[in-house]
Amino acid sequence: MNGSDATTAVPRTGLVVESLAGTADAGTSGPAAPPGAVSRLSILLGSLGFGAAFLLAWQFLPPALGVPSYIIPTVTDLAHEFGRMVVRENLLMHVLSTVTIAIAGFVIGSLLGAAIGYLLGMSVLVEKVLSPYILGLQIAPKVAFAPLFIMWLGYNSWPKLIVTILVVFFPILVNVLQSMKTVDRDLINLARAYSMNRLQIFWKIEVPASMPALMAGLRIGATLAVIGVTVGELVGGNTGLGYLITFGEGQANTAMVFNAIVLLTLIGIVLYGAVAIIEARVLHYIPRAIR
Repeated sequence: MNGSDATTAVPRTGLVVESLAGTADAGTSGPAAPPGAVSRLSILLGSLGFGAAFLLAWQFLPPALGVPSYIIPTVTDLAHEFGRMVVRENLLMHVLSTVTIAIAGFVIGSLLGAAIGYLLGMSVLVEKVLSPYILGLQIAPKVAFAPLFIMWLGYNSWPKLIVTILVVFFPILVNVLQSMKTVDRDLINLARAYSMNRLQIFWKIEVPASMPALMAGLRIGATLAVIGVTVGELVGGNTGLGYLITFGEGQANTAMVFNAIVLLTLIGIVLYGAVAIIEARVLHYIPRAIR
């Protein structure tokens, strides 16, 4: 009986040693990469490759298909027209005008939208009284106000600025107001139990809870700001990239229109990227999904 126990103890010990060795090897090998993980370099190379393929198709496909350059200009046509616009059309002045009004309208519209959203969120009575009028202004097409502002204020920068402010204002107002309605009531009741006043509850609980929604509204407003200033310039401006679009349309200069659209897109991307960087700094305490 003792002999059989001795013979069976050896393989069991061997199994234990092998399992321990396997565990040690697994611990030293490091965590396995997730099956769908890709490196940033791969993403960058893929994006650059797609962009290069798109530009090559834009350059060679229209001539190959017999599309005239006044319908779809090639990339080289755009480059030549861009150089002419820099020299002859004072392109830098138009770009600075659009950027200045877009940033000013975005900042003013964001501040007004956030401030009024917080005020309405703090008072149920004020919200109920003003909500029909705010809803009416939100539904009304802001683009339709541009000719009215031009008749009131003339052909200057004010109509473009006001249209931009209106376009940016409402998404931020709605986001902030909705976030104020969804604040955890248990936290507010707990704060009141500790004798915190209304202003302390606002700064300590409601403002931090509304930050994600505010930042989402700012990202939307950054793209809408470019749309607002472009509408103002298209309707009645004499400077800016929107004006160049109208000017190029009148001259049947498709390359000028394309260049203005590309520059407007780049301005919107830069504004959106700046807001995204600020959001990453402000909301650093929120855990992000690891991809």
